[in-house]
Amino acid sequence: MVPEQSFAGKVAVVTGAGQGIGFEICRQLALQGAFVLLNDNDGELAVQAAERICGEVAALRGAGVTRVLGKQSEGDAGDHCVAMAGDASELAFIHRMIGTAVSNWDRLDIVIANAGITLFGDFLSYPPESFFEVMKLNLGGTFFLAQAAALQMKKQPGGGSILFTSSVTGHQAHKNLAAYGMSKAALEMLARNLVIELSPFHITVNTVAPGATLTERTAGDAEYEKVWSTITPLGRPATALDIAQAALFLVSSHARHITGQTLVVDGGWTAQ
Repeated sequence: MVPEQSFAGKVAVVTGAGQGIGFEICRQLALQGAFVLLNDNDGELAVQAAERICGEVAALRGAGVTRVLGKQSEGDAGDHCVAMAGDASELAFIHRMIGTAVSNWDRLDIVIANAGITLFGDFLSYPPESFFEVMKLNLGGTFFLAQAAALQMKKQPGGGSILFTSSVTGHQAHKNLAAYGMSKAALEMLARNLVIELSPFHITVNTVAPGATLTERTAGDAEYEKVWSTITPLGRPATALDIAQAALFLVSSHARHITGQTLVVDGGWTAQ
């Protein structure tokens, strides 16, 4: 069954998308007709992810194969998913991503700042290098990606949609995640503040806040699913698809009058 073409012709940039939630967001966007620039700092992972997505799109619609953007080659505007490896916290790379998407597809409709890093540590001994590493990517990367995207979107009659990936740890304390939780709470305030800045250009800015989610990373913990199934009111942790579907709603035409909001997707965990 071919998915509904809810995003037909839309152009999206998604960071931190080699696996997990970011990958599933890219996959769903491409399957629903979007042209997607998939970023990950791990070049091999990014290429494999884009190839997998393009393979699925090709199987459903006879779409083109993936291209790799960067030093190897320039992408083809007909491809539904292209990989672009690089550090989403670096300003020059951020501008190159936006420029590449526009160069390939002539516009930019959706930007999802999903790249982030989690560095656990006790507050009383948390090292400065860990703190600034978390802030550089989680806050700086998101802030300047939104800025670069908005500068492009304001030129377009239809504006666009920007989405940040927050976390339930921005709402509820979690041991050894003071820096990470602080960064995620800050993203939600950034989204609210940008309502004032970007609404005149018809740009919406929202945040999705996942709770415990089954991904390749959490699969390494043998107890993860069991523990979170016990303490989550709905009886299980989220899947990457659960989060992706919420993200797609917030960047879709169905959410065109929603901005400055955070959608928590946690099976009810933060309600306890």
